[in-house]
Amino acid sequence: MNQILSTLFEHKSLSRSQARDIMLNIADGKYNDNQLSAFMTVFLMRSITSEELTGFRDAILMRRVAIDLGDTNAIDIVGTGGDGKNTFNISTASCFVVAGAGRKVVKHGNYGASSVSGASNVLEQHGVKFTADQDKLRRSLEGSGVSFLHAPFFSPALKSVGPVRRSLRMRTFFNMLGPLVNPTLPKNQLLGVYNLKLMRLYRYIAQNENINCMIVHSLDGYDEISLTFPFKVVTNDKEIVLEASSLGLSGATPEDLYGGETVEEAAKVFDDVLSCRASEAKRNCVIANAAFALLTLDPNLGMSEAVAQARESLESGAALDSFRRFVELNK
Repeated sequence: MNQILSTLFEHKSLSRSQARDIMLNIADGKYNDNQLSAFMTVFLMRSITSEELTGFRDAILMRRVAIDLGDTNAIDIVGTGGDGKNTFNISTASCFVVAGAGRKVVKHGNYGASSVSGASNVLEQHGVKFTADQDKLRRSLEGSGVSFLHAPFFSPALKSVGPVRRSLRMRTFFNMLGPLVNPTLPKNQLLGVYNLKLMRLYRYIAQNENINCMIVHSLDGYDEISLTFPFKVVTNDKEIVLEASSLGLSGATPEDLYGGETVEEAAKVFDDVLSCRASEAKRNCVIANAAFALLTLDPNLGMSEAVAQARESLESGAALDSFRRFVELNK
């Protein structure tokens, strides 16, 4: 690791194979916490290259605990995190809205490393017990429309760096990796990123790996569609900038999306959204993200219809029903 760090400190980058080998060593626990911390810090001081990100992804997928949930046209809805905005759990709520609209979601998530509440935090707060049991995950997907894969159960590298990430309390390149390494390799993904440079990296990987995905970024720095500012949407073959009015929705302010100071507060906001007790701004934000997930699954749906289906799922209680079934199946 000292040799690797010396190379990186000289402003040199890693090849795809070098990055893969380093991540394999991380997965095998060959580096101590101080070495890992120094390695992560390098990528806080300079941008990661597409070769490095792809090599890290290769290694995590090579060592993953593979899960087969059947030939289902499922989607993962996930953001990188690390945008420093401390929003409520928008992507996780959107998963249940999409499930309430009759689609299948295979959500890959983890505890928050740079925020109060990640997907795993808010679900655990509701009594959800994480599992790597394939039969249980299949039953959850069939019974509620959602299956949740807690990242450390499936990716040794992500488990190895967990304590270091939490101690750093800031965004690292592992935030970039999380959305790219769902162990089920879902056919469809809605990916949220915190800046335009990462959006370009994700698009490059999606094109090379033939992943059907939409990548979204709010231009004021959110790793999801926040409705606080115009947002960019990129697919493998096009890109467009939209705003709340483009979806027939009203805008939001950063204060509208605040997720609280504790996991308990974040869980309360999450419940209020799915129960339609939250503000219109919070509900609209979830509707917008769910709508783009639906469009990823069916590009012919059309924007207005996708928004309408997402709204119907939330306001009819179908999303809440999906969540309640999910909790019951995952106790």
